[in-house]
Amino acid sequence: MDRMLVVVFDSESKAYEGRKALLQLDGEGSISVYAYAVLAKHADGTSSIKQGGDAPPVGSLVGTSIGSLIGLLGGPAGLAMGAAAGFAAGATADLDNARIGDDFVEDVTNALSPNTVALVAEIEEDWTTPVDSRMEAIGGSVFRRALSEVRETVDREEIAAMKADLAQMKAEHAQARADRQGKLREKINRLESKVQDRLQRAKDRRQAAERQAQAKAQILKAKADAARAHP
Repeated sequence: MDRMLVVVFDSESKAYEGRKALLQLDGEGSISVYAYAVLAKHADGTSSIKQGGDAPPVGSLVGTSIGSLIGLLGGPAGLAMGAAAGFAAGATADLDNARIGDDFVEDVTNALSPNTVALVAEIEEDWTTPVDSRMEAIGGSVFRRALSEVRETVDREEIAAMKADLAQMKAEHAQARADRQGKLREKINRLESKVQDRLQRAKDRRQAAERQAQAKAQILKAKADAARAHP
């Protein structure tokens, strides 16, 4: 099952130890790690991504579920990214694209207090014990949530409802008196704009999901190729 994983530690060194353990589990075949980042919450309320030698490029997280979650966890003070400012611009607080519930974000945000550090990862795991055992031994608090696949259905239903309202308004406009037509036309124009915006957002999400699926397939293929090359 694809899941979003967040492990909160009380120090940066423990977070790096947690990252090492996570990658070891990946190497052992217990889980698959698709993307990860180490996010530090500073005393002034800002957050920053800590780059390590084996970390994926920061820019590769933009537009992904993990990138959106990091944007949400950055909080009102935002992400103080330094050289990674390009990622900060792309780390939008998009709960839909993060594909997890707002209650999960709230739980993690409450745990991610100033001077704590979180290991954030998108993983696939069949059972939770391997990760929990390793992380708890290091002193980490583990949060996980299965990634939702229902947003596209919700988009279709909401767009269909908006289009139904639009059709009704147009029918009323055709029969309305001249003084009423102007007000209806304003409402129609606003609703048409909203429909187009919702259609574009749904398209963007579909394309992002397709890119993520392709990236995951490439990661799994690379692992399979490496396993065959070094049995």
